Amino acid sequence: MDIRLVEHKDLDKAAWDNCIGQSVNGNIYAFSWYLDIVCDEWDALISGEYESVFPLTFRKKFGIWYLYQPFFTQQLGIFSILHITPQIVEEFLSAIPKRYKFAEINLNAYNKPDRIKWQLVDNLNHELDLIEPYEILKKGYSQNTSRNIAKAIRNNISISSSIKPEEIVRLFRDNKGKQFRNLTENDYRRFIRLAYECIVNRKAICYGAYTSENTLCAGAIVVFSHRKAIFLFSATNETAKEKGAMFMLIDHFIQDLSGNHLTLDFEGSNDPSLARFYKSFGSVCVSYPGLRFNRLSLHFKMLNRVYKIVRNINFTLPMVKERP
Repeated sequence: MDIRLVEHKDLDKAAWDNCIGQSVNGNIYAFSWYLDIVCDEWDALISGEYESVFPLTFRKKFGIWYLYQPFFTQQLGIFSILHITPQIVEEFLSAIPKRYKFAEINLNAYNKPDRIKWQLVDNLNHELDLIEPYEILKKGYSQNTSRNIAKAIRNNISISSSIKPEEIVRLFRDNKGKQFRNLTENDYRRFIRLAYECIVNRKAICYGAYTSENTLCAGAIVVFSHRKAIFLFSATNETAKEKGAMFMLIDHFIQDLSGNHLTLDFEGSNDPSLARFYKSFGSVCVSYPGLRFNRLSLHFKMLNRVYKIVRNINFTLPMVKERP
């Protein structure tokens, strides 16, 4: 297979997006416009006339190039309009330029690297097929979820899909966001820009849950691509937790989209508490691989370890969602 490195400035983005659009494993994270928003710099490995592609999302610190997982891109990796064989995966991974001295990236569920050759971690995701009618889907809810939905109804929680992204972001920042000090003003601006770009492309819906006093207490942004509805971002406050608002919000979404050839992708989670919450809606667990490698010299490995401890740096930012 002829695989070549193409710098960002030389990419044929129309051909790139055509590949992502036609790929059996395509997702919204891999479109060029999406990557251009969430990632400051990215190049790519390309095979043929963009039949198969692999975005290389990178940064450079202290003269060291490394690959990282950009914010709001759960799965990237190798995408192809061809059948993705283990051989194709191996050839692409082996073609990663040597200048990238280490990597912490997520591939996608269709990428199956050699577990003997590569250092991999198993990441968990939860998905719910919405093809069935709502009355059947809700039978898959746990008793706790059903009780919380009933509680939200008793508390007169209402759901709206005419909320602006910045309102949901503000709710997050005022609550759970206080725990994420590594999230900068630029990160939040970048995400709001991303949300509006998805809305303009008719690939997103923003939901808000309101109390009987018409006060926002929970919100979520859902994006759509490749017959998936991805639960990209959410926010709650203490009132939402007390009244079961997020349970009702997700139930409302399931009602709206049930009976369609669509999968609700909860986008996680490795966190046991979040995983239980997503599973309580009847979702099933699927996995996708995370790839790690470290080509640094021993000296730089030690410096890197100390730097990460002192600065508390994670090269993959946390998922900004929480259990209600």
